[in-house]
Amino acid sequence: MKINFSPEKKLISASQSPIQDVLAPSIIEVDFDYLKINNRFVRTMFVAGYPRYVSANWLSPLINFEQSLDTSLFIYPVESKTILDDLRRKIAEMEAEISTDAERGRVIDPSTQAKLEDALTMQEQLTKGIERFFQFGLYITLSAETIEKLDQTSKEIESTLASLLIIPKHATLQMEEGFKTTLPLALDFLNITRNMDTTSLATTFPFTSSELTANEGIMYGINENNGSLIIFDRFTLENYNSCVFAKAGAGKSFLVKLEILRSFMFDAEIIVIDPENEYETLCNAVGGENILFSFNSKSKINPFDLAQVREEGENELNQKILSLHSLFKIIMGNMTATEEAILDRSLMATYQMKGITQEPATQTKEPPLMEDLYKTLMGMEDPLSRSLADRIEKYVRGSFSGIFDQHSNVDIKNKFTVFSLRDLEASLRPIAMFVILDFIWTKVRKELKKRILVVDEAWFMMRTPDSADFLNSIAKRARKYYLGLTTVTQDVEDFLKDDIGKSIITNSSIQVLMKQHPAAIEKVGSVFYLSEGEKQFLLSCDIGEGLFFAGNNHVAIKVAASPQEHQLITSKPQEILERNAAKSAQPASIPPRSVIQNKIEGSLPPRFKSEIIVDNGTANRF
Repeated sequence: MKINFSPEKKLISASQSPIQDVLAPSIIEVDFDYLKINNRFVRTMFVAGYPRYVSANWLSPLINFEQSLDTSLFIYPVESKTILDDLRRKIAEMEAEISTDAERGRVIDPSTQAKLEDALTMQEQLTKGIERFFQFGLYITLSAETIEKLDQTSKEIESTLASLLIIPKHATLQMEEGFKTTLPLALDFLNITRNMDTTSLATTFPFTSSELTANEGIMYGINENNGSLIIFDRFTLENYNSCVFAKAGAGKSFLVKLEILRSFMFDAEIIVIDPENEYETLCNAVGGENILFSFNSKSKINPFDLAQVREEGENELNQKILSLHSLFKIIMGNMTATEEAILDRSLMATYQMKGITQEPATQTKEPPLMEDLYKTLMGMEDPLSRSLADRIEKYVRGSFSGIFDQHSNVDIKNKFTVFSLRDLEASLRPIAMFVILDFIWTKVRKELKKRILVVDEAWFMMRTPDSADFLNSIAKRARKYYLGLTTVTQDVEDFLKDDIGKSIITNSSIQVLMKQHPAAIEKVGSVFYLSEGEKQFLLSCDIGEGLFFAGNNHVAIKVAASPQEHQLITSKPQEILERNAAKSAQPASIPPRSVIQNKIEGSLPPRFKSEIIVDNGTANRF
């Protein structure tokens, strides 16, 4: 049967015709097993059989099906008195059947016995008011471009439901009624229902698909549960911190670089502490500043610099001396109480020799250097002061001189700044990271601005209690200064060995776990309360896959980047060699930031594209 609608009727304005006529298709062909609406084929199924037991979230495979489905659930309350009368009659019939079979020596039908047990339980719960009774109908409508595709999708749905012991059937000869049943009209034209109590009905709650998508923010990746996009703005959460844990080569730096590149396009200032020079290419591509720290570099930071930021109830000089205590514990190692007292007196004396006292007016003068502290310690008569001087001598006059004993000549003015520590010895990296972090923290406190601070290989900071405490204090106070701290580490054992590491995690609204080593999975599982299935997933996932935590929710994520983004942020040696070879063959100047942004946005696959809304020159959505 075909129903045709003339084109002229479709052109009548909505003011002259009912809205149904305006929305109606041009042609509908009704077959016994499908409908053809315009050029699409449509089929409706209903659920005819359910298993005796179902688990919570049993509708999840249907809700998260890879193709679009129209699903309707109809729930009809039933008066308990009517059901109790029917149950009483059914129970009597089943008891009589079982008694007759027993008298005649027949084997009792197991299905009858199971039904009797269920009926008796239901009768007791209804009588006590523990449960209520409902009738439940479930209908599914699917569509496809061809009848072959429609048949294939139907088989996939039937197979998916059959794995749950659920029996679907086609609404044969009632396709028109089935299609109207799944329209948003709240009308059941099929009326094929199944009796259910309250507990059973609760398991059909359909909104169980794991989603981590906000209305604004940047795209972190693809939700592997249902193929949706994971879009978040970390600056809309209760704090702006994040942490990333993964074994080497799992893709953690790729994810972090992708996040900061996209955040940079939304006018966030980026500061990175880079122990392995992984961010240099990205920094140069966006016109950033790469500050190299080594013996021969021109960039210097004086750890004695004063922030010149005075908060109510704080003394800037005292705060700096406390910070220097932590720094020199990292440099000198364990100190006794007497040695700490001597160090405290010598620090105060060193500042006083430069005319800097507790008075704020004096704290704008040129600060001392580490050599001034060394001379102060050498000038004291106490033998312990000479011992302390010997411990810092190599940083002033020995093999480590020239790094931390010069006046500062670094200023963070660029919107993308990377501090590279690759050329420093491993033993110096924790010290350099502490000094740079202290310098950055001073900058952050001076000017309120939207910033992201990335501390890569953060396990260096967790090696000593003092540097770990300093990193933890930044994590706790970062929100006050509009700062998002990102800690990245591959050494989970060092990071989580005490409560400081756990405190940093609890103060991070976003956490990402990627592929883990078997030796670390139990530690990670206990901290993040992972199920056995999630542990196995982290052991077997591919590069770029993991678990993305945001607040109380988490989903499996697959990191996705456009080809242009991939070129900028990859750290695979073979891809870097190919890129360098291409540059050598055809040198090109670095395009400006706007060109980079246009290339990235223009090369995204269609499923990753989203409208760019611009307000006063600022992109609000990616």
